[in-house]
Amino acid sequence: MSVLSQAGGARIGPNAVLQHLPVLDAIIGERLRHALLYRAGVEEPPAESGMLAEEDVARLHHAVRLYLPSHAHEIQRKAGVATGDYILANRIPAVAQQVIRALPAAFGARLLTLAIAKHAWTFAGSGRFRVLGYTPLRLEIAGNPLAIGPASGPICAWHAAVFERLYTHLVWPDVRVAEESCVASGAPACVFVLRAG
Repeated sequence: MSVLSQAGGARIGPNAVLQHLPVLDAIIGERLRHALLYRAGVEEPPAESGMLAEEDVARLHHAVRLYLPSHAHEIQRKAGVATGDYILANRIPAVAQQVIRALPAAFGARLLTLAIAKHAWTFAGSGRFRVLGYTPLRLEIAGNPLAIGPASGPICAWHAAVFERLYTHLVWPDVRVAEESCVASGAPACVFVLRAG
């Protein structure tokens, strides 16, 4: 499922870029962050930006991995956690969060997963999101537009961190998310496995 702009291109939510900016500032400094955005051909979106062109988001994610290889995982993980925090503070109503937390974990996970699937276009763009199974929970983004390769292994630390933050806060306090396969390393889909404890 994807959202198309009036020009016909897929869109991704602005937090896929916005949450990278303070992390980049902390790790490489504001001046180098501006240079990275320039090199990637991406303009800094305003704080209250709407959906962004998928291509711009993909170029920034790729630039972080290409030009900052020794920091890329940390940068994308921290940006993913911050994106999860934003979603919890602004996109999932407090009552819904209380309901998910009150349910047995298996049911809470299903309810949260349904909500994520309903809004998958905000983080998957032209990619196709689906749930592969619940024991363990396996999430797939086929044709993930943010996984630009080639790469020798999984590179989607941002997506993994967003999932981990949401499920840690609402379902399993000790959940870990591992990317099992990745489009960037030649797989048809990025597959994320969530395991508690």
